[in-house]
Amino acid sequence: MRLLYGVVGEGMGHATRSKVTLDWLLSKGHHVKVVVSNRAYQFLDKTYSTAFPRTADAPEGTGAIDVVEIVGLTMKYVDNAFDEGASVVHNVLKAPGLVAENVGAYYEEVVRFRPQAVISDFDSFAYLFAKLHRLPILSIDNQQVLQRCEIPEEAKELDRSSFLATKAFVKAKLPGCERYVITGFFYPEIREKYLDRTVLVPPILRSAILAAKPTPVAAAKHFLVYQTSKSDTTLVPTLQSLAEHEFVVYGLGRDERAGNCTLKPFSEDGFVADLAAARGVLSNGGLSLLNEAVSLHKPVFSVPVGNQYEQLLNAYYIKHLGYGDYADAMKREAIASFVARIDGFAAQVATFRHDSNQKLYATVAATLDEFEARAFHHELRHPPRG
Repeated sequence: MRLLYGVVGEGMGHATRSKVTLDWLLSKGHHVKVVVSNRAYQFLDKTYSTAFPRTADAPEGTGAIDVVEIVGLTMKYVDNAFDEGASVVHNVLKAPGLVAENVGAYYEEVVRFRPQAVISDFDSFAYLFAKLHRLPILSIDNQQVLQRCEIPEEAKELDRSSFLATKAFVKAKLPGCERYVITGFFYPEIREKYLDRTVLVPPILRSAILAAKPTPVAAAKHFLVYQTSKSDTTLVPTLQSLAEHEFVVYGLGRDERAGNCTLKPFSEDGFVADLAAARGVLSNGGLSLLNEAVSLHKPVFSVPVGNQYEQLLNAYYIKHLGYGDYADAMKREAIASFVARIDGFAAQVATFRHDSNQKLYATVAATLDEFEARAFHHELRHPPRG
């Protein structure tokens, strides 16, 4: 099939997750036009620029891909919190150019491709294209859990106003898709009115994680720390105060040894190796790393980014399921408490089972079979011109 695949460009979690699905689609011989923005474009373009042929050059049945850059919205963070005001102002100032550039991408790249169906990882561009051209849409993301699943009252009460605002945003983002695939390490009950169009799948894991051989927690020597804020000057001193433990720290953009802390620049191979060998993980509430940690049976201490209910919910489930704990800051006492209970967390997280993406692949295959039948009949009624 000819598929338009939209990937939201904010953060890298959507891009790495989408790469798993894209690799599978290409292995099945689909032609895929990816529209993506920001850092995610650089990642996907580099990944596929030489690995597969372009869609215009490949025969039907041979996997082919184009990666098209569009302009996306961005989020601003200050002191580990989402700055809503700054983000709104920044995006409003960008809006006129954003519309103009995306219209160009629309006509020059997408219309000529004549996609038969659309897949969206929380991306609005591909979704709106599908609605305009009456194409079927498959949504694959984690955010839809807020709208389409039953969220415990206890979790809502952690920050009810943020929950309501985030849920309203998610509800308005991609309404009316033919099917929704929701991924994550927790599985709340699907709301009854959404049962027929919603599927929950285990974490979508990249090949490096599937191939990793995790060290048992009891035999591991260090904790892996992932920090996204390079301006945080308190993290390393806090970890150094826990002198009896070793920490490997990513995200600060430094390469040095500081007492019991080894600071490393990012390397995918190095990061996966350190994650697999870790006693536990100290991170924010971003789903990608939590999914990987839980799948490798690593206890988690989470500090969700402020004003980000999605991260707060992820952290809530880490604690609720007994996989670890969370707090509002990387404080010595909270980390020490987590470390003291590591054996209990390890026993519980060891019960988690992922499925090597098999339910994802089966769901996508069945959905595309349905879409292909629809596309076939549509093209019989409306044959392409020329």
